[in-house]
Amino acid sequence: MEADFSFFGLFSHASFVVQLVMILLIAASFWGWAIIIRKSIAYRAARREQAAFDAAFWSGEPLDELYDQIGTAPEGASEKIFAAGMLEWRRSHRQDGGLIAGAQSRIDRSMDVAINKEADELTSSLPFLATVGSTAPFVGLFGTVWGIMNSFIEIAGQQNTSLAVVAPGIAEALLATGLGLLAAIPAVVAYNKLSADSDKIVAGYESFADEFSTILSRQLAA
Repeated sequence: MEADFSFFGLFSHASFVVQLVMILLIAASFWGWAIIIRKSIAYRAARREQAAFDAAFWSGEPLDELYDQIGTAPEGASEKIFAAGMLEWRRSHRQDGGLIAGAQSRIDRSMDVAINKEADELTSSLPFLATVGSTAPFVGLFGTVWGIMNSFIEIAGQQNTSLAVVAPGIAEALLATGLGLLAAIPAVVAYNKLSADSDKIVAGYESFADEFSTILSRQLAA
């Protein structure tokens, strides 16, 4: 009988442990691609929102009016950081119009907290990609070692070392390593790319917060 070297043929003839490894790697690969697509879309939206808010912020419109337009429930990350600073700015005014001491540091801390929340949201799920990238090859290798071990046991039982007997078992085992690499390589590449993108976006938030804090510090000094 001619051996079936198709993917489904190799999978169906593999041992239960090797099949379990293959299923785990396929599931990790699909979940990794879902994260890659979702994060890519989210980062593009974040960059668009950041650019739109920067245009509105530097348009010359009074900051109080811009804050009133955004309201108490801002949607974009840049709006949330701006709203956090403006809210603390308004809370720092006494009823007589004076400012409570330490307003600048409280405003900076409020914006830092907002930035950290947005940074956590941007980087969520990225550790999964890093985990897949670092462990998937070893999981696949485990499946390969297990499959080859079973192949040698079968060869010893049949007392036949012909290529027709050896090849199917070796191919089934190597498929696990191939799936491990298939899951790991995109995960590593995407993790590095998405991490760099998130760092750039967060750096933009921090730059805006510094510029906004400078504007408020001038008003405090005045």
